[in-house]
Amino acid sequence: MNPLTLSSFRQTRARIVSASLLTALAALAGCAAIPSDREVLPQRDLAGAQLSADIKLAQTNSQSGWPQAQWWTQYGDAQLNQLVEQALRNSPTLQSAAAHIETARAAVQQSRSEAGATVDLNAAATRTLYSADGLYPPPIGGAWYTETTAMVSARYDFDWWGKHKAAIGAAVGEVNARNAEYAQTQQTLAAAVVQTYFSLQDAWGHLDNLHKMENLQQALIQDKAKRIAHGLASSDAEHGAENDYANLRQLDAFLTTQATRQREALRALLGADAQALADLAPRPLPDTPAALPAKLGMELLARRPDLQAAHWRVEAALERTEAAKAAFYPDINLSGFVGSDVISLDQLFRYGSRTMAIGPAFSLPLFDSGRLQANLAATRARRNEMIADYNQSVCNAVRDVAQAAVNVQGMQSQLVEQQSNVRATAAILNSTQARMERGLADNSALLAAELAVGRQQDLRLELRSQLLQADVTLIKALGGGYRSSGAANPQDAVAAKTAGITQ
Repeated sequence: MNPLTLSSFRQTRARIVSASLLTALAALAGCAAIPSDREVLPQRDLAGAQLSADIKLAQTNSQSGWPQAQWWTQYGDAQLNQLVEQALRNSPTLQSAAAHIETARAAVQQSRSEAGATVDLNAAATRTLYSADGLYPPPIGGAWYTETTAMVSARYDFDWWGKHKAAIGAAVGEVNARNAEYAQTQQTLAAAVVQTYFSLQDAWGHLDNLHKMENLQQALIQDKAKRIAHGLASSDAEHGAENDYANLRQLDAFLTTQATRQREALRALLGADAQALADLAPRPLPDTPAALPAKLGMELLARRPDLQAAHWRVEAALERTEAAKAAFYPDINLSGFVGSDVISLDQLFRYGSRTMAIGPAFSLPLFDSGRLQANLAATRARRNEMIADYNQSVCNAVRDVAQAAVNVQGMQSQLVEQQSNVRATAAILNSTQARMERGLADNSALLAAELAVGRQQDLRLELRSQLLQADVTLIKALGGGYRSSGAANPQDAVAAKTAGITQ
């Protein structure tokens, strides 16, 4: 019961190392052949992505062109700011996206747990009656014995071919993709709240202007009735004025319905109860600070959460492909145990009852009916699918920015041209008032001129509303306030916070 001498320990270690090397060499010689990868899709490069030279806005520079984190505050409406913050705080959609992030993080921990060393403590006691006519003669045969074992076993996977490392990398890529999707969900929700709010304010603004026009039209009908009573006009003129008034009332009913629908849509986005928007008040539509960055390029990749999500899914697919390739190589690890094996419990801790073993182990795939090849082909196809989705997302991103910028540009041009009509109708009204003061025009002409001004104001409200909608769409196309940090650490906090969309 003497312990191993230092010399015998070194001899044992040398044998283990030699056996490990021989095992590795034999395994490498017998590795299954990895099919060549002949269809690798190239990823699109965003570095040169730019807008056409004819797409220009009033404000275009590298500083103010990119939206800020809380981009909705630039409209200067405290009521709107509160609504957006409430939506980002209470949205069930965001809660679902956050749950997806936690699921992805759990997958990272699971992948990490499958690599490295494992140590187990095992103990067992077995009561056995040995056959009197079997292998063991009496006194062992025909007697009961209790065999007790207690041992500590350990196993270490060296991950020679990087299979576990690739699996962890794929899981981390999925976490980053989920983080980006969370930010994308925030962007979509914030944009929907802002656009719905502006649609509601637009409907209220139209209604206010429409009520003024209805009063003018009623006055015009009364004026026509007086002129008919004095024989100065035909009844057709009165009927025409009444028809115009009926059209205005029909439009009033339509806009009232639209305002109610937009209010309920806004309530749904907030996840609020029936009393949540009781204090919501009409506000004039703000001026639009639409702007474009001087350059897009790689900045667009960093600022579009959907592009970041697609990018990280490509990275995860590449890692899964590496893991599938590593499966063709032998699985080599080192395992051993030390403990005690006795048939009498009082001998459990005797030195002579010890038992131990240590050595390398490997498994080599020789024939598996093509499972490894099929798995590798599937992961490569999935990788190409992710690359194709990413390339399509790149095209979509540049298209979204271009189309949104063109819409803003078109709305700005229409507003400039419409301003000429506003000045013209205002000039006609001033001229009619002046002629009426000199007795050269009647009240009917003045009312008609005021109605023409109201119609131009109504058109201007519509154009400003469309410009605001286009401005929000452009902000969303530019990534809102999202800014990718490029971090791949799955322990990073969730990128999107309640009051912002930066990472």
